Amino acid sequence: MNHTTPTPLEITQKLKTQATLLGFSLVGVTHAVSPTTHPEFLSWLEAQYHGEMAYLQRRKEAYEDAHAVHSTVRSIVMLAANYANTPSPSTKQPRISRYAQSGVDYHDVLREKLTQLCVWLKTLLPLSKSRGIVDTAPLLERDFARQAGLGWFGKNTMLIHKFQGSYFFLSALLTDVELVADTPQETSHCGTCTRCLEACPTDAFVAPYQLDARRCISYLTIELRQAPIADDLKPLMDDWIFGCDVCQEVCPWNRKHIPASAPEFSDSSKLSTLDLNGLLSLTPDNVHQHFHQTPLERPGRDGIVRNAAIYAGNQRCIDAIPALKKLLDDPSLMVRDAAQWALQKLSGHESPSSQPPR
Repeated sequence: MNHTTPTPLEITQKLKTQATLLGFSLVGVTHAVSPTTHPEFLSWLEAQYHGEMAYLQRRKEAYEDAHAVHSTVRSIVMLAANYANTPSPSTKQPRISRYAQSGVDYHDVLREKLTQLCVWLKTLLPLSKSRGIVDTAPLLERDFARQAGLGWFGKNTMLIHKFQGSYFFLSALLTDVELVADTPQETSHCGTCTRCLEACPTDAFVAPYQLDARRCISYLTIELRQAPIADDLKPLMDDWIFGCDVCQEVCPWNRKHIPASAPEFSDSSKLSTLDLNGLLSLTPDNVHQHFHQTPLERPGRDGIVRNAAIYAGNQRCIDAIPALKKLLDDPSLMVRDAAQWALQKLSGHESPSSQPPR
């Protein structure tokens, strides 16, 4: 029986079809070349815009070459999974970014799909070696996604696709199989629009295409874990307790309603209502119980309680005063600081009777 080896074009076409069947909304291929934006990435680190995300600095050289992630890589398959089905809440309640509203950890969902895609490719080409990546390896995903034709860099630093907008997760399949590369996205379609820059509540954009993460609400509510949030930034966080979507919400390319490309991202019932006093009373065990295997587990108990306390102050939640007073003796400096600030807001900026943060 004559078995013919499929051509690179045939493999590429079949792989794209399989990826779509698995729930990816966009698929593009690029060669394992050096990312074009690595020099800009190093300059960004040099400016300290990464804040407490020290892992980026530690691995800065690895980002220059995809072979640091997969030594025999020849082709990089960039994949996007849309999550934009969940609308922003209409009622005044603690807000979380759309990507986290499904109540599942997108890492788990996408890793499973990438594993299935790796198995499929291994079945087609038994000698092939591939590795799936979901934003935890030193890979400049946006750069390779642009080279794979999936979109352009918006002025808010997000990757934007003409028909899918920017509400999507990126992941990658690194393989030693020679695939046919797509045409890179060379054109930006932002034009003179600066809505994202102007709408940012904290003025986190130093310039178009440059984000100072230290001022970004997503960074403040998720990644900042060693120090209290600065008092001048707390009021600007408004009702956000996990992430922020403002720069995407105002983007004209996100006007279309795009259904989630995977059913796992459609169910928002798990986190549809967040009780403020319940959040303020969280313990480490509670966090694991309520938010295990969801993005909200990442900030940890201290991060979530801190964010909830700031929300209470910003939204003038008088009913939260008893819970906030209990937090003045919390072991976490971040929590004590946020509780004291919130109580000052709720009492007309008068100092609370309990002792200040230590």
